[in-house]
Amino acid sequence: MIKRRSILIPVIFLLPSVVFLLTFVYIPLFQNFYNSFFSFSVFSQTKTFVGMENFRIFFNDRVVPVALLNNFKYAVISVIFQVAFALVLAYILEDKIFRRVAPFFRVVYFMPVMISISVIALLFGFIYNPQMGLLNSFLELVGLGDWGKPWLGNATTAIYAVIAMSQWQSIGFIMMLFIVAIQKIPKDLYEAADIDGAGKIRKFFSVTVPQVKEAIFVNTLITVTGSMLVFNEPYILTNGGPGFSSMTMAVHMYQEGFVKDNMGYASTLAICIFLLSAILAIIQIRLSRTGKDD
Repeated sequence: MIKRRSILIPVIFLLPSVVFLLTFVYIPLFQNFYNSFFSFSVFSQTKTFVGMENFRIFFNDRVVPVALLNNFKYAVISVIFQVAFALVLAYILEDKIFRRVAPFFRVVYFMPVMISISVIALLFGFIYNPQMGLLNSFLELVGLGDWGKPWLGNATTAIYAVIAMSQWQSIGFIMMLFIVAIQKIPKDLYEAADIDGAGKIRKFFSVTVPQVKEAIFVNTLITVTGSMLVFNEPYILTNGGPGFSSMTMAVHMYQEGFVKDNMGYASTLAICIFLLSAILAIIQIRLSRTGKDD
């Protein structure tokens, strides 16, 4: 009886999580995979089986390469700023010199995370405005007026303008995760480095980086997978335009499903996004080898 209860109690505690995952993750995932073999609209009562036709359309879709490239641009730039730069920023704020002002700057950098993405999009829409925007006005003020352009209306700069807004909002969150990781590093390691005559840069690479490698892995995983799923920023700022120069896979999926009313192909795009995110996550896990003995 006691042995049965010892088995039953963990099952009872795990059951709500299992039900939640089945209801909101795994069942919809398999349902979406099933839908990718059909052609149907949002309100259609029947579905037409088309086999691999949606996947053939996917490989011939001229928007997909642009969207994938934009997602990869998002991922690379996000890793540089949201992981690498955020780690440097966290290390600086945890330095003894900045101890008194660190709480103030933590709030300053974290505040954009708490602001609604819609509000931030309106703010950056004003900053990027070609006539009265702050960015072009600043460039003109410092004598670089020739560099001014319609940032969101230019096919070359639109995606980078969207990515810049995303970095401004998200860097504070990753920075706070790194601050928590750095605060857990034993002070003895820094004291030993001081005795050995190590400078701040040497301590950063020899003490801080190795000690927060688990946090680096987690933050990189969050950032890269999030870059594959990015939707709000490009949809609100440019809706994938001009043309489809700032299109991402998630925006393309939304437009196919809810604008063009092609839910079967939208399901195919969703499956491809999932597979791409899963593959990148597995690659990162394999390369990082975190949590394993050296």
